[in-house]
Amino acid sequence: MAYSGSTPVNMSEEVFDYICTACDRERKTLEAVKYCVECKDYCCQSCTDIHKKVSLLFGHNLLDVGQGSQAGNQPSNLPEFPTERCCVHKGKIIDMYCEEHNSVGCYVCIATDHKSCPESKIFSVPDMLDVLFNSSDSQQTEARLKQMMDVMSTLSQSKGTQLEALCEAKEKATEQVAKFQKVIETMVRNAADTSRKDIEEAYKKVEQEILQDKRNIDNTKNVLQETDEKLTKAASNRAQRFVCSKLAQKHIKDAELETTQHRTGVITNVQISFHPIHALKDYIQGLHGIGKVQIAGKKRIDLYKLKSSKDINIRVSGDTKTCYPLGCCLILDHQLLVTDLDNQKLKRIDAKTMTVVDQCSLGCYIYGICYIHKKEVAVGCQIPNKIQFISIENKMMPTRKIDTSHLCYGITMKDGNLYVTDWGASLYVYDMNGTLIRTITNDIAGNKLFGNSAHIAINNDGDKMFIGGWYKGIVCLDGKCTHISTIKDNDLNVIDGVCTDGRGNIFVVGPGSHNVVQYNEDGKKIGVVVKQEDGLKSPRSIAFHPGDKILFVTMDGSDVIKMFDLE
Repeated sequence: MAYSGSTPVNMSEEVFDYICTACDRERKTLEAVKYCVECKDYCCQSCTDIHKKVSLLFGHNLLDVGQGSQAGNQPSNLPEFPTERCCVHKGKIIDMYCEEHNSVGCYVCIATDHKSCPESKIFSVPDMLDVLFNSSDSQQTEARLKQMMDVMSTLSQSKGTQLEALCEAKEKATEQVAKFQKVIETMVRNAADTSRKDIEEAYKKVEQEILQDKRNIDNTKNVLQETDEKLTKAASNRAQRFVCSKLAQKHIKDAELETTQHRTGVITNVQISFHPIHALKDYIQGLHGIGKVQIAGKKRIDLYKLKSSKDINIRVSGDTKTCYPLGCCLILDHQLLVTDLDNQKLKRIDAKTMTVVDQCSLGCYIYGICYIHKKEVAVGCQIPNKIQFISIENKMMPTRKIDTSHLCYGITMKDGNLYVTDWGASLYVYDMNGTLIRTITNDIAGNKLFGNSAHIAINNDGDKMFIGGWYKGIVCLDGKCTHISTIKDNDLNVIDGVCTDGRGNIFVVGPGSHNVVQYNEDGKKIGVVVKQEDGLKSPRSIAFHPGDKILFVTMDGSDVIKMFDLE
C-alpha cells in the first residue's frame, strides 16, 4: 500500500492508499477522501468539510481520490483545472473561454457578457484543454510577459526618478518662496524704516521751528518786562519817562506783530500724521500668492493641431452696435474677459457654458486688458486716455484710474509694473501708482522699434516680451526691455494679438491674413495653427488656456469670438 514518505509520530497501524496532506503535516495519519485541485492537497473528511464552510475555500474543485494514482502523495494523471478566481464574480473559477473575443472568464461572465457569441465559440477550459492549449503560444506569452515586466520595471524606475526630481523641485521652489519672502519683508522693513525716519525728520524740523519761536517770544517778553520796570523807575523823571514810554510803544508794536505771526501756532497744536498707501495694501490683499507657481513640463516643439471650433456669442441686451472685441484675457475659474470697443463695455464670459455672465459699461473706448490679481484687471482706454482698473471680485465695476497723455492700447503687467503700448511708436512703463518710469521707442542703434505697437505677451520666465507691431512685425525684448529681434513673416499680413502657451511657444494673429501662426520663443516659425477656412476672419486678440489647450480669438467687428480646441 502507498503512504506518505514521512514518518508520523502518531502513526496509526492502518495503512491507507491516500492520506490527508494537511493532517500529515501535523503528524497525523488520516485517510483522504478528496483531492483539491487548487490546494493541490489530499483532504480527509474533516478538511473536506472545512472546504465547504470557509468562504475562501468554497468552490474549490474537489475530486474523488480514485480519479488518479498517488506517487509520493502527489496527484498523477488527474484532470487539470484552472485555479484563478474571477475578480468580478467572487468565488467563481475562471474556467470558460470565448474564442470570438479570445478571452476567458467564469461561467457567469460568459453567460452575461458573451451571450451573443456563437455557442460553437464557447469552450470549457478543462474539457477542451488539449485543443486549446498550445505550448509554444504559452512560451511566447511568457516571454512577452517577462519583456513587458522589464519595460514596466524601467518605467517604474523612471517614475521613481521623476518623483525624486519632483521632490527636489518642490523643496527648491519652497526655498525660493522663503527667500523671496525675506526679500519682500526686508523691502517692507526698509520702507517702514524710511517712513519712521521721515516722521523723525518732520518732528525735528517742526520742533526746531517751535523752539526758535519760543526763544523769540521769551526774548520779546523779557524786553517788555525790562521796559515796564524802566517806566516804573522813571515815575519822578518826566524826561526819562517820556523816552521810556516811546521805547515801550515801539516794543509793544513789535510784540503785536510777532503775536500776529505766531497766533496760529499758539492756538493750534501741530500734528504729524501718517497716511498709509492703501493701494499697496489692496494690491497685496488681492494677490493669489507672492509669485506664480507653474508645472514646468517639456517644451512643446511641434505644431498644435486643430480638433474642433465653437462660436461664443458676446452680444448682450443693451448693445446698440455690432460688437468690436479688441482685447481679451483669461482669469481664474475658466472665465474670459473681453473688451467691446464700440459698445464701450467689458464683458465676462464663462468659458464652460460659453455665455456672457457679467458686463460693465465704461463710457469710453476700451482696447487691451490684463490680469492684475484675483480681484482686479486693468484696461487700456481712449477718450479720455487712461488706464482704468476694474474690480472683478463680484460684479465688475470701475475703481481707480491712471491718466495718461497717450492712447492706451495693449497692456500687461510684469514685476509689479504696467507695460502699455500706444498704437503708435512707443512702449510705456508705469508703476502701480501711475508714475511713468520709462518710455521705449528705439533700439540701441537708435532705430524705431514699433509701427502701431499693439498687444503684448510675456513668457513664463518673464525674460522675454513679445509686442505685436501692426506693420513692423513681432518685436521681441528681453527682461530689461532691450531689443532682441523682430520677427517678420509672409504668412502674417499685419500683426495685432499675441499670447504664449506656457510651453515655449507664442501664438500670433494676422488680421489681414485671417490666421493664427505659432512660433517658438526664439522666433522660429512652427506653422499655421488656424486658417481662414477654419472660420477665422480679421482676428484681433488672442488668449490660450494651457490646461484645456483652448485658443480664444476675437474678431474685428463681430458678435462672436472663436473657441478653438487644439491638441
